[in-house]
Amino acid sequence: MPNKQLYIIGLLLLFGCVSYAQSTKDNDSLKVDTDLMVVSDTIQRKPINILAPSKAAFYSAVLPGLGQAYNKKYWKIPIVYAAIGTGIYFYVTNDKEYDRYRDEYKRRLAGNSAASGEFPQVSNDGLINAQQTLKRQKELSLLITIGLYALNIVDANVDAHLLQYNVDENLAIKPHFQYNRMENSSDLGLTLNFKF
Repeated sequence: MPNKQLYIIGLLLLFGCVSYAQSTKDNDSLKVDTDLMVVSDTIQRKPINILAPSKAAFYSAVLPGLGQAYNKKYWKIPIVYAAIGTGIYFYVTNDKEYDRYRDEYKRRLAGNSAASGEFPQVSNDGLINAQQTLKRQKELSLLITIGLYALNIVDANVDAHLLQYNVDENLAIKPHFQYNRMENSSDLGLTLNFKF
């Protein structure tokens, strides 16, 4: 009987050691599997500055081209100044010409002769028509300049929005290869991944 008891105790110790070794092996394999399953994100994402578009628009409103400099689109600054400068040039030129024709018309209304004036070949009706045309061109060039100024602000705002457009792995179409255990075969396909 003592032999039988020693035999049973030996078997219990053997099963205990085997089960302990098995549980340690399972824990080690779980650790390995979880380590293999953890995927670290290697892409460094910049935080999105929500106020960047409004800052760029404000800077462009204060000083044209400053919003483009804030967006680091320096090549746009000469285009902004050329566009606004052209509108201002045509406004000033039309204003000077309008003043010349208006002064001549006032001089003729004061009783001076047309021959001694700046425009001896132009009649009084021609001076009135020239004043109306130059006034219309002056107002049009002012409106175009204001429109170009507003376009400068819109460009800075939209460009700041587009700079925050994020193209990364959160939206991707990737091929996948998966082993199907039920059918003992492999599946090939494409997946569309969209992560938040």
